[in-house]
Amino acid sequence: MNTGERIALIERNTAEILGRDELQPLLESGTPLQHYIGFEISGKAHLGTGLLSMAKVRDLMAAGVRCRVFLADWHTWINDKLGGDRALIRRIASGYFAEAMRASLLCVGADPASLEIVLASDLYDEDDDYWATVIDVSKNTTLARMQRSIDILGRSEGESVDFAKLIYPAMQAADIFAQGVHIAHAGMDQRKAHVIARDVALQLRIARLEGPQGRPIKPVALHHALLLGLRRPPVWPVPADAERDVYAAMKMSKSDPASAVFVHDTPDEIRDKLRRAFCPPGEIAFNPVLDWIDKIVFRIAGGPLHVERSEANGGPVTFDGYADVVDAYTSGSLHPMDAKAGLGERLIDLLEPARAHFAKPEIHAMLEELDAVAA
Repeated sequence: MNTGERIALIERNTAEILGRDELQPLLESGTPLQHYIGFEISGKAHLGTGLLSMAKVRDLMAAGVRCRVFLADWHTWINDKLGGDRALIRRIASGYFAEAMRASLLCVGADPASLEIVLASDLYDEDDDYWATVIDVSKNTTLARMQRSIDILGRSEGESVDFAKLIYPAMQAADIFAQGVHIAHAGMDQRKAHVIARDVALQLRIARLEGPQGRPIKPVALHHALLLGLRRPPVWPVPADAERDVYAAMKMSKSDPASAVFVHDTPDEIRDKLRRAFCPPGEIAFNPVLDWIDKIVFRIAGGPLHVERSEANGGPVTFDGYADVVDAYTSGSLHPMDAKAGLGERLIDLLEPARAHFAKPEIHAMLEELDAVAA
């Protein structure tokens, strides 16, 4: 595989790459490239956490990048998840969440054995310089910058928070340098932490990320798009001046099970959630069903989308590309309920490896424990 082919894989289905021009010299240098994506341990893995993230990991693996999932147990504690019980957080992280990532990787056709999974506590215990790296990052940014990054935690700027939450962005940036990460990966909602890491990279004295000649370099920041949740937007129709805020509000959330499909959901759960999904006739923007058909069925699974219909409703139809779905939907020849049904059956097939993985008794017990503490 030549450099251009590797870059094409790395770029595929990304919403943004910060430092894209830095990829080619890194790849051509022969440096073994380290990737990471970090997750709070705050609930079940939905399609955004599982499929979108692991589909990008699949691409990076195919491009010859060493990939790592970082289980951010300290960050979970800081952000008040799972009751702040550190032992429980670590157990769910190393058990349920790690298995959910492996199961998701199976769904997108990659080998989980090639994925490295690291618990933050283990990294910090083994790295004598980690907390010095947090201070180094902090000394090269400002309090105001940290306050503006609070939305990384799902909180608004200006919201009253305990002081520990202001450390969170500095830790997230330090995680990148402590692990020698060349490609930092996340959804677009984590962008601000990656910008901090790139901004401070050349000023650090501890845990600098070094290029082939030993000179400090910036990590490349790779962001995948977010999936819309299945709920109706908070305002409809969406005013032009509110599109950004509405899109952020519609993001799929594990805390709202009706807005999300989880990677191990049963076929009946998937069908029921999609049957209730917001799907306005003829509308493409802010339509979660069309959003999922685009991002999951065609961009991740590679299509096609088959829709079973009675002869009275036009008969069965197969779409080979997303543009064909859009044309049919906007013209009215594809009904919302048919779009939902076709998407549901495609998701059921795609998620079969995850359901089989979680059917194993020892792994199913991990899901049951999470269900018990979340109840």
